[in-house]
Amino acid sequence: MTFNSMPLTLEICAASLPSALAAQAGGAHRIELCQNLEQGGITPSYGLIRETLAQLSIPVFVLVRPRPCGFVYSADELAIMRTDIEACRQLGAAGVVLGALDTAGRVAIPACRGLIERAGAMQITFHRAFDVCPNQAQALEDVIALGCQRVLTSGGQATAEAGQDRLAALVQQAGGRISIMPGAGVSAANLQTLARQTGAHEFHSSAKRRVPANPADGLFQTEQFETDAALVAELVSRL
Repeated sequence: MTFNSMPLTLEICAASLPSALAAQAGGAHRIELCQNLEQGGITPSYGLIRETLAQLSIPVFVLVRPRPCGFVYSADELAIMRTDIEACRQLGAAGVVLGALDTAGRVAIPACRGLIERAGAMQITFHRAFDVCPNQAQALEDVIALGCQRVLTSGGQATAEAGQDRLAALVQQAGGRISIMPGAGVSAANLQTLARQTGAHEFHSSAKRRVPANPADGLFQTEQFETDAALVAELVSRL
């Protein structure tokens, strides 16, 4: 399905190799690879990046976030992020997902520029640090000026559905200069409505299911979530 004469693209957030493979099997167009999704996602390990790139044929974008909790980074953290971006480029990732803010909640342009310079030909998605910015209209202009290809955002709300009016305004402001990619709570039940109401043509979802804890893990058993190929396929069917 298309809206505004543009085909819709589905990106799936995958926090493991099985999830990445399930996303591809379900028909996703691209994945965002991360780890610790329950904490909002952090940079995946070198091994996970390399093995995912080796086994997937769809584009892989890697989240570059050295820790959970906030987006204001120290000089040391930015150095780590630059190194991670260089590793992603050398491994052949199609893109990286990043973002940094200053203490006032504005896009940290010098810090972001230093990160983007390490990306080379990789595409850049500015992640949901954008949703923390108090002035999203100015933040969007800053992200465009940095040369990013897309912004992952819920319109500053807990879910994309709740933020759809703001998302529509951002799509209008962007005017085709950058892709506004709604994320957070995107499902087969609301994808078409979000596409109609916002005018966006790229969407981000985790399409995950709960994996019961394994009793054999004893003291270390934890409940996990993995991407479900059937849920991905259901999303794709709404495109």
